[in-house]
Amino acid sequence: MKLYLVEHAIGTFAFDEDGKLVDYVLNPKDIGKLVEILLNHEKGEPFPSTLELISKLKPEEVVIENEAEIPKLKVKASAVLNHKAAKMFRSSLVKFALDSKFASSEDELYNFLYQLSFEYTRRKLRTAAQKRDLLAIQAVRAMDDIDKSINLFSERLREWYSLHFPELDKLVEDHETYAKIVSTFGYRDNITLEGLKSINIDEKQAKKILDAASKSIGADISEDDINSIKQLSDAILSLYNIRNSLSDYVESVMKEVAPNITALVGANLGARLLSLAGSLEEFAKMPASTIQVLGAEKALFRALRSGGRPPKHGVIFQFPAIHSSPRWQRGKIARALAAKLAIAARVDNYSGRFIGDQLVEQLNKRIEEIKTKYAQPPPRKPQPQAPKQKNFKKGGGGGKKNKGKKGRR
Repeated sequence: MKLYLVEHAIGTFAFDEDGKLVDYVLNPKDIGKLVEILLNHEKGEPFPSTLELISKLKPEEVVIENEAEIPKLKVKASAVLNHKAAKMFRSSLVKFALDSKFASSEDELYNFLYQLSFEYTRRKLRTAAQKRDLLAIQAVRAMDDIDKSINLFSERLREWYSLHFPELDKLVEDHETYAKIVSTFGYRDNITLEGLKSINIDEKQAKKILDAASKSIGADISEDDINSIKQLSDAILSLYNIRNSLSDYVESVMKEVAPNITALVGANLGARLLSLAGSLEEFAKMPASTIQVLGAEKALFRALRSGGRPPKHGVIFQFPAIHSSPRWQRGKIARALAAKLAIAARVDNYSGRFIGDQLVEQLNKRIEEIKTKYAQPPPRKPQPQAPKQKNFKKGGGGGKKNKGKKGRR
């Protein structure tokens, strides 16, 4: 006897080859137990109701939808996704639920399925949240969003405050320091030398700012104007505080979930690499060559299309030893760093042992070798000269030849 099995949250139902219901076994109505059954089913475990039904009917062969269950059924089985019995069952779900006495009404059935779906989703989200690397990824993405907001608001603040004190824009490049000056003093006439020193501005620069304030050509503005401007500068400083807190949080999480990566490149860059990869597990599966160009995918694909030079590094360019080195050394250092990151990611994901000190020592040794061996830039390759084009005189032999051919029949 060949049976078609349909597994659903309410139970397992067996149909014959003609689509007639043979028998069924219901699942428990305990939502907590049923969620566990569904989660195990995702991993290839058959429903207990399925095993009970097979044991009860002892069929010669069964057809199911989940191929991963076949080795655990202890009966000849094949997998057909969305087979005819499954289609019929799902189209008449309410009828089968009521006939089997799983639910006494359609409302009761849908209310149960809603509660089950809600709990199932909540459990899945909780499982994902237990992966601490995802928390670090979300935090570093939030930091990037905050950086964009700070830059946008700071440009607006500079344009706005420049109506009153335009000289300050060129004197202070750092956005945070600029916002502190606006929030602390407001009017340019309120700026003092001691006040500037109190917000960590050195005396030389403070004197320049004070001198520019006394000679400023900016317009006078009202108290309402300056209060509105200070609200924006206060918001910028608040964003800086949030960003600093998130940075501390990312560092603590990264030291917990990826200590070897953190030892090599720091918490923030490490979290950005995980963000680009998607997770620590995905990052650990990547070869060093892929890690080296993470974040430079557009440039890589453009090079592949046009036949140009591929990028030598992606986001790991932020690593101090790379961006502070001469251009001819950067690619080699990036390759060495990517190789160590590949090892660090595998150790962090699969064993959790700390070998960060060894990796840092090996990397620093390799960087010194590169700087010694390639201290001078490589000689430039001679550019191939374009072939000279022949100049033909207007009305030359070519024209006469063509004219002769035209008259020939």
